[in-house]
Amino acid sequence: MIGGLIALKIDPSIMTQLGRGRRTVLVTGTNGKSTTTRMTTAALGTIGRVATQADGANMDAGIVAALSANQGMPLAAIEVDELHLPHVADALDPAAIVLLNLSRDQLDRVGEINMIERRLRAGLERHPNAVVVANCDDVLVASIAYDHPNVVWVAAGGGWAVDATSCPRSGEPILWEGENWRSTGADFSRPQPDWWLEGEDLCGPGGFRKTLHLALPGRANRGNAAQAVAAAVAIGAEMAKATEATGTVREIAGRYRTVTVGEHDARLLLAKNPAGWQEALSMIDHDSAGLVIAVNGQVPDGEDLSWLWDVRFEHFEGVQVVAAGERATDLAVRLTYAGVEHTLVPDPLRAIASCPPGHVEVLANYTAFRDLNRDLEARNR
Repeated sequence: MIGGLIALKIDPSIMTQLGRGRRTVLVTGTNGKSTTTRMTTAALGTIGRVATQADGANMDAGIVAALSANQGMPLAAIEVDELHLPHVADALDPAAIVLLNLSRDQLDRVGEINMIERRLRAGLERHPNAVVVANCDDVLVASIAYDHPNVVWVAAGGGWAVDATSCPRSGEPILWEGENWRSTGADFSRPQPDWWLEGEDLCGPGGFRKTLHLALPGRANRGNAAQAVAAAVAIGAEMAKATEATGTVREIAGRYRTVTVGEHDARLLLAKNPAGWQEALSMIDHDSAGLVIAVNGQVPDGEDLSWLWDVRFEHFEGVQVVAAGERATDLAVRLTYAGVEHTLVPDPLRAIASCPPGHVEVLANYTAFRDLNRDLEARNR
């Protein structure tokens, strides 16, 4: 990010200058930004060279650095922090904006979720010509895009609905009937999707249907791929080629990769907020030799760990669970109340070593994941 920080100090308009002449897709949401951006990059790569962030730096300095390092590329797929989307969109005048999901994150940094919804809705009003690729299964995302004149709706899934029990427009309850939802106090209901998933197949306009062969696990990543394909097609990519390209994404900044640690093959997963944790926990292999859960409470993680009580840890009977990280004791208390038998080993590498030989799942929040990767790199030097 250092190059972007310096460039912005020299010329605050540098982002606008670097964005000129490109067809840009902006990707935002609480969870799945990096994965969807990588998939969108792969899908757009079927029609041209694509500028993007290699490391997920999704605020102004990181975006400027990525665009500066990839000058001359006619396309861009840019991950954007949800708080930064309005002014980044103003600077880059995107051809498309992907809205993945919206749920509560770090209250000490992000604030209340309904405030973010209103801010993003107002930001979209300034870009009526952009194609908005929006998840119709997420109530808050649907509210952001509902009045926009140019929306492509994707049924990408919405496993976490805790933050949208009431309508963001009227405050009245949201009623669910199967996969459909509606507000009881406003003319606001689930839009009909243009793209949707049926099992492993992606379905789209004109009767399009093609099986997704993804290297990444989980229902959420199928939804991410659906939105990436929809965005690339809106820019001009062929449906079939864009769909195939999403399967080339195998890891994102170390996430999902498997590393050898002594007698263990450890798969590394990242989660940063209640919705992300719930989705990541659904990917855990219950036949693994162990599950290491590593939690820190540094500023990038959010120092308030009360969110641990919003996550369902109750379904890990029969799996050897180890609580790790700087806030391992807080996690251990939560696991105790969840009735999950566990051991307490604060150091994540030692926690992995404490498991029986074989496959180990490692689920960590932001700085715990970062520090574990640093320790693994130091160990292999």
